[in-house]
Amino acid sequence: MAAAQSGGTAHGARATGAAQAGRAAPRSPRWVAAVARWGRGIRWYVRELTGESAYERYVGHLRRHDPDAPVPTRREFERRRTDAQEGDPGAGFRCC
Repeated sequence: MAAAQSGGTAHGARATGAAQAGRAAPRSPRWVAAVARWGRGIRWYVRELTGESAYERYVGHLRRHDPDAPVPTRREFERRRTDAQEGDPGAGFRCC
């Protein structure tokens, strides 16, 4: 009876009938969700570390505080940001 409830056979071998019959496979194990969550966290960290998310933050700030202001393109934003960093070397980290 326990073998029938667990989905296995009496001898512990896995049944392959569901896959062969075209039925849906069982749900993904918890570790798949954990790995996906870990991957999203790493992506967030790298974007913050490299400054890639700064443009989205700036656009959100601009739209909240001055909705009628023109939104610069990403290229314009990066150019202004780079010019500001190079104009004041003491304001931020510069590796080269």
